Amino acid sequence: MNTSSNAAEPEADASDDQLNRAIEELRGVLQEEQQRPEAASRPAAGSNPNVIMNIPVDVQIVLGSTEMPVSELMALQKGSTVALDRRIGEPVDVVVNGRKIARGEITVLENDPSRFGIRLTEIIAGAKGA
Repeated sequence: MNTSSNAAEPEADASDDQLNRAIEELRGVLQEEQQRPEAASRPAAGSNPNVIMNIPVDVQIVLGSTEMPVSELMALQKGSTVALDRRIGEPVDVVVNGRKIARGEITVLENDPSRFGIRLTEIIAGAKGA
């Protein structure tokens, strides 16, 4: 007799119920938005800017890159050094969802010197939204 799967079933059912309630609530909100008379005359994105502002995006700071044969890749181990295509002091790329949007320089955070950040020095042309 497998009691562990039986114990997990109520938890899974509760999670499913919670997810189903959240989906139904979202459907209700969307239907209400579509039924508003002013919703037809304005763009969907403008009706609730918080919907767009809360969408997570993947932000990467690219220090550099390199190419190497698989044999070198497989030989990497703790303590190995990989040379990148950029030099110290050169700008780094700021990439959002795979698209380069800016360049910047690495800086130490004033309020936490144990961490670093990026000071934007250039916004890539065409990266700003219309």
